[in-house]
Amino acid sequence: MNLSGRSFLKEFDFTPEEWTSLLDLAADLKRERREGTERQSLSGRTIALIFEKPSSRTRSSFEVAAFHQGAHTTYFDPSASHIRGKESIVDTALLFGRMFDAIEYRGYGQDTVEALAEYSGVPVWNGLTDEWHPTQTLADQLTIRERVTKPLNEVTIAYLGDARNNVGNSVLAGGALMGMDVRMVAPKDLQNTDEVVAQAREVAARTGARITLTDDVAEGVRDADVVYTDVWVSMGEPKEVWAERIDLLKGYQVNTELMRATGNPDAIAMHCLPAYHDRDTTVGEQVFQMTGMDALEITDEVFQTQRDVIFDQAENRMHTIKAVMVATLGRD
Repeated sequence: MNLSGRSFLKEFDFTPEEWTSLLDLAADLKRERREGTERQSLSGRTIALIFEKPSSRTRSSFEVAAFHQGAHTTYFDPSASHIRGKESIVDTALLFGRMFDAIEYRGYGQDTVEALAEYSGVPVWNGLTDEWHPTQTLADQLTIRERVTKPLNEVTIAYLGDARNNVGNSVLAGGALMGMDVRMVAPKDLQNTDEVVAQAREVAARTGARITLTDDVAEGVRDADVVYTDVWVSMGEPKEVWAERIDLLKGYQVNTELMRATGNPDAIAMHCLPAYHDRDTTVGEQVFQMTGMDALEITDEVFQTQRDVIFDQAENRMHTIKAVMVATLGRD
């Protein structure tokens, strides 16, 4: 597939064939890196990394992937430029498009990354917005291909927790695109929006994906190959929201009992990280003091059992991001 010059903004922008080509390229680049045969196709390229929200995995993945491929990156945190403060997103796009060969954005509304793509004239890559997290979806699906002995269109994935967030939306969108059996298992008030569900069902009608929205945990995880979860609360939310959200989601915790409820002894658990699986973080200890719970969305027992899968998933952010870079910006 020729994706040269394309931006990478959300899953629904791609056909199943285009998306699969990115997964195939990521697998090839990962293999080549391990065999020592990787060839640089981004030599001399310059990439702007705009981070209005910090991240260990996303920044590392973009910077390491670019280095492996011979490109140079310039990192902009919220204090390192005039973005929004003195300079609009449109003006930033017009400027950066003249100086950089591509732009990565991680931050807030999807409208921001869409504007960067519209006005910069160079490929723009979505490292996370409030609505979508497509680089995470690629990494998730590469991990599933490596860990589950079925083609993606035969895989059942159950996402548990707050399905309204960017990861929940991307799990649903990516699963629909790849023809998967997707179960969004969440309280009714925390399900994906009607608009996102309608888009996913439209794609599913073409790909054969099965989409289920349910608040019934037993129904949602039955026969699942993959159980996926994400954080229940954000550091940006007030403590009052924490207590209400945790109380609403207690029954959706990925624990040993829930993994058994799949009825699938080979089921894997996935998490995009960071995970509140113990008290060894500031947030983990604050949650324990507030609720008495020593883990939130995933217990430490399950996390440690599935640690290799979860950190494969984290490593695959780099390989799949590299694939996006090479496919949209690389030289033959």
